Amino acid sequence: MLFAHDTEAALVQAAALVNTPLDDVAALDAFMRAHPDSGVRTGTRAELDEVRALRPRFRRFWELGEDELVETVNALLRESRPLPQLVRHDGWSYHLHAVARDAPLAVRMTVETAMALVDVVRAEALDRLRGCAYPGCDNVLVDLSRNRSKRFCDGGCGNRAAVSAYRARRAALIRSPEP
Repeated sequence: MLFAHDTEAALVQAAALVNTPLDDVAALDAFMRAHPDSGVRTGTRAELDEVRALRPRFRRFWELGEDELVETVNALLRESRPLPQLVRHDGWSYHLHAVARDAPLAVRMTVETAMALVDVVRAEALDRLRGCAYPGCDNVLVDLSRNRSKRFCDGGCGNRAAVSAYRARRAALIRSPEP
């Protein structure tokens, strides 16, 4: 594990949020089932709108250089006034929560993502936040691999790239006569 579980979970959730349109409350419900959170939910259109408003704000985390990211994270932390505490729940050992369980979902997501980005900066691992390498895909990803080799998002781009490469190899074999 590159980062602590809570850091990895927050980073993966943030990338998934950037990559997921969240068209309605049902889509947010499905998103939260895929990326569980221990806090309260209202399940309202207002909650959906607040979470959707985070998407462009979070996307910038993948576009900023280190100094700009630090300024942005510090501003988010000042704005949300986190209170870090060690907690244990849902079978996970002690980990850090920096916001109350009853805070609005968008606030919890913002604080947890900001705290995760603190770890990314401290580990000098900003290069692990990158865009998908598949042509035409504008999704983002978090590379949690040991050798920093993840190139494609979780939206199927890795499979598409493999199929394209296979087809290109097959076409090259068909075009070139055997000796």
